[in-house]
Amino acid sequence: MHSAKRREFLRAATAAAALGGPGLQALLWSKEAAAQVGDTLTIAYNVAPPSWDPNTGPSSVSPGLTSIYRSIFDPYIVQREDLSLAPGVCDQFAWNGDKSAITLRTRKGAAWHDGRPITPADIAWNLNRLSTLPAPLQSIFASIKNVRVAGDNVTFDVTPWRANMLERLTFLGCYLIPPHHYEKVGKEGFEKAPMGSGPYMIEQFERGSFLRLKANKNYWGGAPAFDTVIFKFATDAATRIAEIERGSSDLTVDMPWEEFDRLKVRPGLTGVAHPTTDIAMIFLHNIGVMADPNVRKAAVHAIDKKLICERIQRGYAKPIDTLLAPEYKGYDASITTPYNPKLAAELLAKSGWSRDKPVEFTIQTTRGYKPKDYETVQAIVEMWRRVGIKANIEVYEIAKHFELRTQHKLAPAAFYNWGNSTADPESSLGSAMFSKSPHTSWKGGEVDAALSALFVEKDEAKRMAGYKAVNRTIAENAYVLPLFQFYQPVVWKSALSFKPHLAGFILPQAVGRAGK
Repeated sequence: MHSAKRREFLRAATAAAALGGPGLQALLWSKEAAAQVGDTLTIAYNVAPPSWDPNTGPSSVSPGLTSIYRSIFDPYIVQREDLSLAPGVCDQFAWNGDKSAITLRTRKGAAWHDGRPITPADIAWNLNRLSTLPAPLQSIFASIKNVRVAGDNVTFDVTPWRANMLERLTFLGCYLIPPHHYEKVGKEGFEKAPMGSGPYMIEQFERGSFLRLKANKNYWGGAPAFDTVIFKFATDAATRIAEIERGSSDLTVDMPWEEFDRLKVRPGLTGVAHPTTDIAMIFLHNIGVMADPNVRKAAVHAIDKKLICERIQRGYAKPIDTLLAPEYKGYDASITTPYNPKLAAELLAKSGWSRDKPVEFTIQTTRGYKPKDYETVQAIVEMWRRVGIKANIEVYEIAKHFELRTQHKLAPAAFYNWGNSTADPESSLGSAMFSKSPHTSWKGGEVDAALSALFVEKDEAKRMAGYKAVNRTIAENAYVLPLFQFYQPVVWKSALSFKPHLAGFILPQAVGRAGK
């Protein structure tokens, strides 16, 4: 059912309740429908893939697409729910003694969806392609040099050195595609007929509507529990709620917290809200008024993060003051930017701004992509208003955010959920704040020299100390505005088994049947 039809259904149900009919809940809910799970697993999901090459373009830096891409394409290495590394298509992996090179061993018995075995030459082809792909990941994977094959092993040098290159091979841009198929059909042909080696194969795709997958019975990791998986693309939370409530979908994510609290206790449903490696933050783009440090610092000190977490996020969030969450390496709890509206007003006054003469700029945000994202920004705008900041809200889809960020065209302030499944500061602090990074909005160069040195620092103690120092500089100068660590709400039919992933991935191959 398309979004328009879903909204029409909800309006009709609400009208029936107003007229004394069976009511919205009765129309939407049936215990029997909610309990039924057949051979098809249906997921109401909040983001849709714009393309099928998972390693290029804006799609390659969208963590939300990982759940879909990892259903179809294997990464080099698998990442467990706790973010630890595990064997994948490459069943052995390690740095050499002086950490100048990485060796990957190709798993025997792994095959592409057409049955053709995955060879070490295939792994080498993918690594060479990865190292030469254009932005947005070029700055990272250009470090892959001198790829060579010896038996089942593929070795490559890492120069310039990247501390978390192994972890990177589990994640964004690191999905294996079959060279023989890609070279045969070309770029456009691959978009029409994508192929991987993952637990599922594409059966049907309707852009912006749904994706139907069929199980790869010969998957090296074992056949998944469900023969068919359907991702229904529902970018608005109301549609996802309706899908799970009437039993049309078996699992969904990222609904408002009041809906999560209501749905998780309904007969036939269950749910969990768990901390993830995503953090809510506001990119600050140093253009116009945001180039003024007094405006940036005032924007930070005017926000009561604790109140937002308690009231709007209903306690399902943890306030943070840096780009590193507690689970990340290099986290420093002593770095704080306390709520102080009086100080915020004083800072604005130094630059000639006040409640009577407010500084004005645009803040961009998604609406319904993450729990209470829009409502959070509304609250922030009101807090800013009280000290002399007038922010105008512009709503966009998450895909638009990536497009604008890649082109460095974000507004002076842009709300976003930063994901860092490597839990390494290079992936969060480094990627978000290095001025030459395609992921950053800030284009100042004050911390560039320090970050450049840390990217190639092999002494782990020095590296972590360096990131803590840079993190403190960023906080003191308000180059970015961290808000809180996200929790992810997931609701599913109790006939299923589901294990949360710290990175927030919803992997259909990891969903099973309760009691099995």
